[in-house]
This record gives sequence, structure tokens and C-alpha cells, in this order.
Amino acid sequence: MNDYEHQIQMLKDKISILDAENSLLQSRLARSHSPSPRHRENKSLTALPLRSSSSGRARRTNASRRACLITRFGDIYDHRRLDAETFLKTYISDMEMVHRIIYIAAVESFHAAKMAYRQFKLRVTETLSLGHTGPESLEDTVLDYIVDHEDLYDVQASVNEVIRSMNINPKISFPSEIDFIVISTLIRELCRVAFSMQTLVPPLDIAFGIDGELFSETKYYRSFDSDFTAALVAYHVWPALMENDIVIVKGEAVTKRGWSGRSRSRNTNRSRSCSRSRSTSPLLAHHVSPS
Repeated sequence: MNDYEHQIQMLKDKISILDAENSLLQSRLARSHSPSPRHRENKSLTALPLRSSSSGRARRTNASRRACLITRFGDIYDHRRLDAETFLKTYISDMEMVHRIIYIAAVESFHAAKMAYRQFKLRVTETLSLGHTGPESLEDTVLDYIVDHEDLYDVQASVNEVIRSMNINPKISFPSEIDFIVISTLIRELCRVAFSMQTLVPPLDIAFGIDGELFSETKYYRSFDSDFTAALVAYHVWPALMENDIVIVKGEAVTKRGWSGRSRSRNTNRSRSCSRSRSTSPLLAHHVSPS
């Protein structure tokens, strides 16, 4: 049934794109029947520089949208993440496992949203390229359309993909009586923000992180229950937000002295009904000004 609903949603998306293309063509047709200001310009001015100098609405609003999305990312950390953490603690006593689940949910949400964005952009580009004439570039026209129609993003499909990926991730486990769908609100919000961040120029993304990596003061804050003399990351609590290779918002990580990934690997291979000892909750993240 889910696959059937997904196909229906894809058909609806294609219909909406075709409607947008039709409106775009009608608008251009109407403009073509009116006197063009280019006819009154000096003949030495060619159409090429005029077309290349025109920027779309998405690019003109890039700075304001970027600021809003960074704020939304912070709000998710401050609120949705803590809500999910509180809920998970009622079923899982091991705080490390709770943190790992939420961190992996964030990583998988960005991955799923980026894949969905690429597919959506490809469909829009293929459709709008059929009748594109300018004055904006095709790239700007496509970007404008996506920004104006982000509601066509099938976020539920991404949520389902995230949950499927989490179910087979060997680093996390869950009590058998419930499922990762219980944190779907957090996953949904992350997918929406991640999708919107792909419409920025340049796009925002989260940093790649692995257990045992060298701790970076530039990229992460230490959780208050960390060993502040430890050099290696035992596990991550929240990913850092990046723009190209520059940290925009620091993430959060736990450092432990004498940490070994071998012991955690054995623990996570246990049954999903396992329970673990409780520890304290993490501190809040902070914003980093881009250099």
C-alpha cells in the first residue's frame, strides 16, 4: 500500500510540474506579443550578457532563506531533539544509545532528503527544459520552481527511508515493543530542513563524523559528561552544520579516555529489547559565525 501511495504522489508531482510548465509557457507567450524593451536598446548590446546577468528569485532571497534555515536547524536541536530524547529515555536506559539513535536519525535524514532533492530537481529540469527560453537561466528557473513548490516534496517517503536505514544499522538497537517511527516527528523536521538547505547557493550540509575520529574544537562542543582530556570522539550527539568546508554551527560529541569501538560493537549486536544504564543529558549547541 505504501508503494502504491508513493506512486500516486509521484504522479501528482509530475502533474503539478506540468501545470507549472504550462503557466510558464502561457506567461512567455503573452510577453512575446507585447513590445520588447530590447528593441529600444543599443544594437551593440547582445542578448547573452542580459540573460547571464539576470538572477532568479531564489538567488535573490538566498541570504534570508539561509538565515532562517540555520535558525530552524538550531530550533530542532533545542526542541525536537530534546523531545525525542525524553521519549526515548522512557524505553532505553542507556543514554549513549539514545544519543546514537538521534545522531544517526539526523545523518540518515540529511542523506534521504538530499537524494530526494536530486531526484526532484532532475524531474523538474527535464520538464521545464522543454519550453525554457529565459530570461533566467534554466538552472535559476528550476531553482525558483523548487523553492516555490517545496510542498511537493514527498517527505513521508524520506521518513520511511530513514526508518528503514535505521532498522538495519548495527550501531543502534531499540526495544522490540516499539519502533523508530516514534521519533518520526524529529525525522520529518530534519528531512524538511535538509531538503530546503539544498536550494541554497551553496547548499548547507552536515559534517561527516565517525567514532574514534580526532576531536575538533572547530567542529564540535564536548558534552559535559565527556572526558575533557580525551583526544578521540567516542560517539556523536549532534552533527555540525557545514557550508562547503566551513563550520556554520558546531555539533556535539562525547570524548572518552581509553575509548574502544570494539566494546560498543559487541553491545549493539544484542537484541533490540536490550536495556542499559542511565547517564546525564547533553548540553546545548551554539552558533558559529562563518569565517
